[in-house]
Amino acid sequence: MWKIVVPGLAMIAVTYAFARLSFGMFLPDISNTLGLNASDGGLVGSVGYISYSIALFFSSFAISRFGFKSVNEMAGLTAVVGLVGMATSTSLLHLGAGVFIAGLGSGLASPALSQMAYQTFTRTRVDQANTWINSGTSFGIILTGPVVLLFTEHWRLSFFMFAIVAFVVTLWNKRIIPNAYENRHLDQTNVDWTSTLRNGWSLIAASVIVGISSSIYWTFSRSFVTEQYNMTANESVLFWIVVGAAGIIGGVAGGLIQKIGLSLSYRMILVTLLSSVALLTVHTPLAIYTSPALFGGAYIFLTGLLIVWATRTFAHLPALGVSMSFLALGIGQSLGSSIAGMVIDISSYPFAFILFACVGVIGLFIPVKDTNDIP
Repeated sequence: MWKIVVPGLAMIAVTYAFARLSFGMFLPDISNTLGLNASDGGLVGSVGYISYSIALFFSSFAISRFGFKSVNEMAGLTAVVGLVGMATSTSLLHLGAGVFIAGLGSGLASPALSQMAYQTFTRTRVDQANTWINSGTSFGIILTGPVVLLFTEHWRLSFFMFAIVAFVVTLWNKRIIPNAYENRHLDQTNVDWTSTLRNGWSLIAASVIVGISSSIYWTFSRSFVTEQYNMTANESVLFWIVVGAAGIIGGVAGGLIQKIGLSLSYRMILVTLLSSVALLTVHTPLAIYTSPALFGGAYIFLTGLLIVWATRTFAHLPALGVSMSFLALGIGQSLGSSIAGMVIDISSYPFAFILFACVGVIGLFIPVKDTNDIP
């Protein structure tokens, strides 16, 4: 299993951490170079979420047409092209174009790899494979941290290095990811879309709430701690590494969900996520570093849980289920990132973070069908 899971995990690392989330780490330096304000940063961040959502919307069709292996390779290539575009950007528009292209990769990779897991692994290993592959985001963040630490003012060089790594990972996936079952395409011609949406509405609603609540942290947490708490560049990088290191625990989500169920897992971890967002407003060393630890673990666990939830709800169309869930997540993040920038501009960082934590409480009232059955 691990021979296939590890390159898939690496693909998630480059498409999510390098191509999408690293923008937030470099945002202070990018803003200084290109003269961006918080609203500009929020706008560009939302562009990445929009492209992510577009890719998710078309991903199940692309998988049915070209197969999960080809779509996974497309994800890697868009990450490479987008990172090069970001590295060479000289204006807000140029930067936005690079972020847009880079964001496509994450929207293609998750559905493709979830479909790969469904078609490649036994039913007892699907949840475990999916959640470990999903934890690639955390490994990517951990690797991104030292790059920011060593090249904090050289964000262009950093994006070029990320592009090289993304290209190598794409070649690795091309060599390792199997295609023996590519003939088992998604058949969407006989899907009852009304029934499908009715069965998955709670999953979609939960995904939107998680997206909105987490968007402010991914885009503005580093700017928050550097501007409000006067963190040095090295301290803020350590802050980000804590997010990534804690997220590795998300790899065990599949096993934990099997033991205590989807409903309890979802509510416990959502409370943890919201607490971490609010905790960042407490100006003490313990709170400032506890917050990213809680957020990293909770976010990766929740996204892994959404994958498991989607593959169980859409047992015969796992890529479609993951696409719908992550599309809703991306829509929530796109709206949240843009709104967060405006709220910060007209109020303050602490107010905005508390507001987004409160909005997330709505997610606790979403019904979750609790089952430990593996489809």
